[in-house]
Amino acid sequence: QVQVVESGGGLVHPGGSLRLSCVVSGNIVGSYDMDWYRQAPGNQRELAATIASGGITNYADSVKGRFTISRDNARRTVYLQMNSLKPEDTAVYYCHVRGTLGLFNYWGQGTQVTVSS
Repeated sequence: QVQVVESGGGLVHPGGSLRLSCVVSGNIVGSYDMDWYRQAPGNQRELAATIASGGITNYADSVKGRFTISRDNARRTVYLQMNSLKPEDTAVYYCHVRGTLGLFNYWGQGTQVTVSS
């Protein structure tokens, strides 16, 4: 049984920072990429950032320069450092783990991020 658990969400003022974490546990075989998605009320889920098994990163234009994704393979953890937060960053943030061969993918339950004064 694989579990994906996010943490670190909360309420922050505009211009503030938050760091999200996502820990993967259970039996995963092979290498995997990790993503952070987000979904605002009334919107579709969108990809915010991704980090490949080898460490290559990609970002949505809306977060580029403000968010940084990183991973600690020994701890099976992916992070999302979010700086200069804006009200439009308000969303539920989801961690997604996917095998590089496309054999599996798992989602976390999400963590709420609210940016408001």
